[in-house]
Amino acid sequence: MPDKDSLLDVNNLVSDIKHKKKEKDSPLHQLVTSHPSDILDYSEAHSSLRSNLLDHLGEYKVEIDSSSENIAAQASEHIHMDEMIMTVGKSNTVEKFLKSAAKERHFKVVVVEAAPFYDGHIMATRLAKSNIQTTVIPDSAVFAMMSRVNKVIIGTHTVLANGGLRAASGIHAVALAAKQFSVPVMVLSHMYKFTPMYVVSHNNEAFNICASPADVIPHSAGKILNSVEIYNPVFDYVPPELVTLFISHQGGNAPSYVYRLLSELYHQDDYDI
Repeated sequence: MPDKDSLLDVNNLVSDIKHKKKEKDSPLHQLVTSHPSDILDYSEAHSSLRSNLLDHLGEYKVEIDSSSENIAAQASEHIHMDEMIMTVGKSNTVEKFLKSAAKERHFKVVVVEAAPFYDGHIMATRLAKSNIQTTVIPDSAVFAMMSRVNKVIIGTHTVLANGGLRAASGIHAVALAAKQFSVPVMVLSHMYKFTPMYVVSHNNEAFNICASPADVIPHSAGKILNSVEIYNPVFDYVPPELVTLFISHQGGNAPSYVYRLLSELYHQDDYDI
């Protein structure tokens, strides 16, 4: 039988493991303040608060700075020779991803111009300067071109808790066309864009932002503006069933796995922050 000293060492080891696991699963405010209690007294001074905050912010900064390069490094795994890739508007992450793939692969890119802001023209110009064969199409031609496309690669503003997207206006239509032709939709996203929030009926109006209608119909249109209500939404909600794969610096994950990624980013007590 083991002696008392051996049992004591084992108990101490188990206790340390439990303590570390509890510390890892602690809410963010406990990690920052290193306070053992669940209820913090904010009237007291915390001498280590500043240093802990700086350490956490430093880690976030390094992760954000290197995230684009880590996502771009995976490009050759998802883009193959002589494929036709479709993207929408302008995204710095998508731009780096395509340029990285172009170092090893030869492919064509179709850029949807994303009216009325027409960011797709800027994107196409940047890709063409990197010797990537690029074609710009209007939003109305997406469905006609989708049958010739191998993959749709887009960026997003936010990844919601159910795997849905808060993406640029027009992307929902592109995703629907891709589903009709069984074209995979890949979303490039940094981890800081993942949120534990959902889109529900009572906050659906707050979900979107409407830009100036002058981008759609100019003031020179005259009297027609007096009898017409014009909306220029900035974002689209894209449901998770239209997304094939999320690609972050941690690799590729299906929309059904977003909940697991969120559990690593947020503690349950931090969901209401």
